[in-house]
Amino acid sequence: MEMGAFGTGIYRNVFAEIGKSQEEIDRKLREAADTFFYGSEEERIYHPVGEDMGYLEDTGNNDVRTEGMSYGMMMCVQLDMKEEFDRIWKWSRTYMYMDQGENEGYFAWSCKPSGEKNALGPAPDGEEYYAMALFFASHRWGDGEGIYAYSKEARKILGACIHKGEDGRPGAPMWNRENKQILFIPGSPFTDPSYHLPHFYELFALWADQEDREFWRQAACASRRYLARACHPVTGMNPEYGEFDGTPMDRKMPWGDTHGRFYSDAYRTAANIGLDCAWFDKDEGHYGAPLRLMRFLGTDLEAARCVFEVDGTPVDKTVLHPLGLLATTAQGALAVPREDSEEAGSDWNVARRWVEWLWNQPLRRGGRRYYDNCLYLFALLALSGNYRIYSAGGKKEMRIW
Repeated sequence: MEMGAFGTGIYRNVFAEIGKSQEEIDRKLREAADTFFYGSEEERIYHPVGEDMGYLEDTGNNDVRTEGMSYGMMMCVQLDMKEEFDRIWKWSRTYMYMDQGENEGYFAWSCKPSGEKNALGPAPDGEEYYAMALFFASHRWGDGEGIYAYSKEARKILGACIHKGEDGRPGAPMWNRENKQILFIPGSPFTDPSYHLPHFYELFALWADQEDREFWRQAACASRRYLARACHPVTGMNPEYGEFDGTPMDRKMPWGDTHGRFYSDAYRTAANIGLDCAWFDKDEGHYGAPLRLMRFLGTDLEAARCVFEVDGTPVDKTVLHPLGLLATTAQGALAVPREDSEEAGSDWNVARRWVEWLWNQPLRRGGRRYYDNCLYLFALLALSGNYRIYSAGGKKEMRIW
């Protein structure tokens, strides 16, 4: 495979590779985004508030999460929706940001739609998506004033993530400073494989505070090597939560589950690996995992309806987010060589089937649509060549296959 889009400026359009016209692709992405943000009450996730704020609701839990808010900002910067981006960011800074206590500088991971905090703890996946979306916003639209000085806000977030607890600062960092792995929560002795975004860290290494850039370079390498260990060598599956050595976590959480299975959080890893390949093409042994997952789940979508141990042992439990699993697995096709490449062979036929399945699947409706439809919209962006890097110095014209 050629080097990634960061170096070439070329983004794979996998939907075009399976025979969809550009008109069809553009229409599908536009209609999905319109429904996601402005559909009926049974469809939309986004809710404007007043003249200058808005939030994305977790419709399954009736709350607002940093996961969804930061996802929404990333979607908006990719779709050139600046007004919605700024509304979501202002809601986040107004209600979710913590300016005192041990979590000063972080965002409360869950709030009520009214803005009242449900918890005073943060979730690191929110912070890393906030920072990346803010950098892209700075490069695509330019920095403004106050909280809209996007790049300054992004650097501030990243500084808190790795420096809290140093020199008498209260709280704990979101990354383990020794092994450079992201943590499930600040200070925790374990990680979440789906939080590992080496393609983000490569860019943080260019745009974070100068003194932190080497940390992010090392974090990108550490995360790729971690993902190679965390994804099972046969099934390609990874656990929701994992030990630093890549094994599934077997200690119980306070709510009674070990989260060592291939379940909701875990689905995102295949999508993340696909995007890392598309952007940077730096394989540390992890790029084969999405294809192994596709092969293991097979040709029958019903196989993707139950929960598994990472070794493929089925668990008598139904998946909570079937569309999310389909979307993320299909996005993993970005790590499978194109049909016209020398490496393709039968691998492409497997990947193509998953991309076709996704193409033919509509957005989810009903109470559990939030997580599934977030992952679905990201997959549409990525597989159409529209999940892009916006580099310092302004928007670059990027080519698509």
